[in-house]
Amino acid sequence: MNINKTNMDNDFLSAIKVEPLTQKNWAKFLELFGKNGAGANCWCMHFRLPKREYDENKAAGENKNAIKQLVWDGKPTGVIGFYEDIPIAWCAFSPREDFRRLEKSRVHKPIDDKKVWSVPCMFIKKEYRKIGLSVTMLKGLVDYARQEGINIVEAYPTIPTRDKLPDGFAWIGLYKSFERAGFKVVDTTSKHRPMVRYEI
Repeated sequence: MNINKTNMDNDFLSAIKVEPLTQKNWAKFLELFGKNGAGANCWCMHFRLPKREYDENKAAGENKNAIKQLVWDGKPTGVIGFYEDIPIAWCAFSPREDFRRLEKSRVHKPIDDKKVWSVPCMFIKKEYRKIGLSVTMLKGLVDYARQEGINIVEAYPTIPTRDKLPDGFAWIGLYKSFERAGFKVVDTTSKHRPMVRYEI
């Protein structure tokens, strides 16, 4: 689908539907991530595996199988954003403890013992970037969390140190997008990677 960004409007963004990744829409996930797994064979396993295991899986092309196994086991992995039947965006979304690198993070340690679900990364199809879709995705994710009885959504976005941030560095999400979606800063141990939360 060819997109003319000058014609993007609220009608387009309001038509975005957000749903969890399941076996049923697995083929759509593959369509969105493409043959490179949304970049360098990551397949959204970066935060889920220790670095050594992740790197070995990436080199062997096993990260795709790893996330597929999670889906087939019925584990939460994330949500897909659809425009009509076209998959155009993704947010990783699971209980914080599922993301093993977060559990070992020095700057994003748990700040309390509350049960939280984390959004450590996002992916938006290239032709749909820079139109406000990330904010729409986050709002849709919060709505989904509300339906599922999830009380706290947590994330660790970046505050760029320069005006223009290459797309390859925006995969953890931009703070301004989370702010616009209603998230609040709850920890600033990392000056440029604050911890933010949306409490439902």
